[in-house]
Amino acid sequence: MEKICLLGASGSVGETTLKVLRQFKNDFSLCSFSVHSSIDKAKSIIEEFHPKYCVVSGIGNFGDKYLNTEILYGNDALSEIVKNEDVDIVVTAVVGSIGVMPTIEAIKSDKKIAIANKETLVTFGPIIKKLLQTSKSILVPVDSEHNALFQLLEGFKKEQISKIILTASGGSFRDYPIEKLKSVTVEEALNHPTWKMGKKITIDSAGLVNKGLEVIEAHFLFGYSYDQIGIVIHPESIVHGLIELNDGATISYASKPDMSFPVAHSLFYPKIVPEKIIDYPAKSWKSLNFREVEEARYPAIKLAYQVGKQGGTAPAIFNAANEEAVQKFLDEKISFLEIATLIEKTLNKIEVKYIDDISIYLDADLQARKFVQGI
Repeated sequence: MEKICLLGASGSVGETTLKVLRQFKNDFSLCSFSVHSSIDKAKSIIEEFHPKYCVVSGIGNFGDKYLNTEILYGNDALSEIVKNEDVDIVVTAVVGSIGVMPTIEAIKSDKKIAIANKETLVTFGPIIKKLLQTSKSILVPVDSEHNALFQLLEGFKKEQISKIILTASGGSFRDYPIEKLKSVTVEEALNHPTWKMGKKITIDSAGLVNKGLEVIEAHFLFGYSYDQIGIVIHPESIVHGLIELNDGATISYASKPDMSFPVAHSLFYPKIVPEKIIDYPAKSWKSLNFREVEEARYPAIKLAYQVGKQGGTAPAIFNAANEEAVQKFLDEKISFLEIATLIEKTLNKIEVKYIDDISIYLDADLQARKFVQGI
């Protein structure tokens, strides 16, 4: 039985992971987990799974122990529990740059990592890549699109493939008149047509910033150039990834839009998932539609490709500026369209550096945040 450390248990991916653990209770056990501030959620998880450790990374306190589970506090504790020798698999389901340092520690500790925190590779891609070269650790992506590509790419040699394609739902505003975007509300932005996710990632999806981050992540995960990584709008969210072969054929991965599929695959890999998760035959799919990304509707996509090709600390600046701008939008201090504007202003302000030192990347992240906060 493999023991799981779950970072971000109260989020959508975290809850799905717990659901998968319930289905496969003879294969996995929960060794440790974290929440940000959801104390009641933490208590219910402890009562059900009886883990060794629980971390509250944000606000909240319920003592040093609950039942037989030791309670730890603060972001530093995230890095501590991933290193525990009892842990076999680390699931990084926290949102934002808080997931970076625990992932680095998990790599140094040779853990298998089911990675759902895209900011880690976006912000520290070159450093993560270098760390993996001297580690026994393996990254298995949990994002539905990257997990689909991960599975597809295993069946082909790299020289057979001309392009990899990430699908995107298009977010809350995919069918809005573009002229209406300047006045959309937070409530409208959080009304995602397909997925139930946290606030930050739902806003990212509405502006397709999440897909820009995923393009950068795909570059570091799979080693393809940015010219070989594409995006297509697919409103039904049934096809999660496609690969285009040199002969012109396209191979796709399809499933019901449910995160149980990639979570289960990432936990069992390299073994196969031993039983059906959800019955979803092709005859139930109805129609599948695909369309190009409109640059006028999603201006941040162009910026994401730009910083990806620029390299160095540029993606870290992009990510940090976006996190701060999204929070400003959620706090109703800026309009929706100003998110992309603030990202671009930050990229024009903060110098990009090309030294593979973690302190340089952390400094770029901090400078970007301070700049956006000060606007």
